[in-house]
Amino acid sequence: MNQDPKIVVALDFNDADSVLRFIDPLHPSLCRLKVGKELFTAAGPQLVEKLIARGFEVFLDLKFHDIPNTVASACKVAADIGVWMVNVHALGGRKMMESTREALASYRQRPLLIAVTVLTSMDAGQLAEVGLPGDPGAIVGKLAKLTQDCGLDGVVCSAQEAVQLKALCGQGFKLVTPGIRPLDASLDDQSRVMTPSAAIQAGADYLVIGRPITRAADPVAVLQRIRDEIASA
Repeated sequence: MNQDPKIVVALDFNDADSVLRFIDPLHPSLCRLKVGKELFTAAGPQLVEKLIARGFEVFLDLKFHDIPNTVASACKVAADIGVWMVNVHALGGRKMMESTREALASYRQRPLLIAVTVLTSMDAGQLAEVGLPGDPGAIVGKLAKLTQDCGLDGVVCSAQEAVQLKALCGQGFKLVTPGIRPLDASLDDQSRVMTPSAAIQAGADYLVIGRPITRAADPVAVLQRIRDEIASA
């Protein structure tokens, strides 16, 4: 049994009942679960607590970005719920990230604290429009290094930057990679994507995969197929 499942299933639902039906045939040894903004807004911390009670480790993907005290306090609430991982926006800056790390330091089993660098839906043109011109990989590298300097555990990034970031920040710096698509899956709204085996080979630690699993006719079979692909990598 894999005690450190690499697949984090993005729960792309907007109500708790659909989530609970979806996870019913799953076992926590197969995957972790990601609760994002749509689902959390609809179902709240009560659903997160139910998922944890069923034995699943939960990545609370709310991408906190606010003044330092607000973000630190929000992440402490997430830690109190018992989530496995929580994230902030690296663009919130050094003080915000350091304050949040310090707020979680006293927890005996604190959640992993990671930062979002550049959203995988954004390409060079969109980044330039918001005042970040240049190569997306260079921007990601700068934000990842800042994140590491602030004492966080890793970053959310495109798998296409994994080789660069492992070289820049070291093997212990965790890389959580959305934009993962099996070869036969739709790209949906992702611009920078990679297959599961290629992402693992590049250095990704955890793969966030949503619709290719959650919308499959047989999600457990798709999940196992991806696990097998990762194992072969």
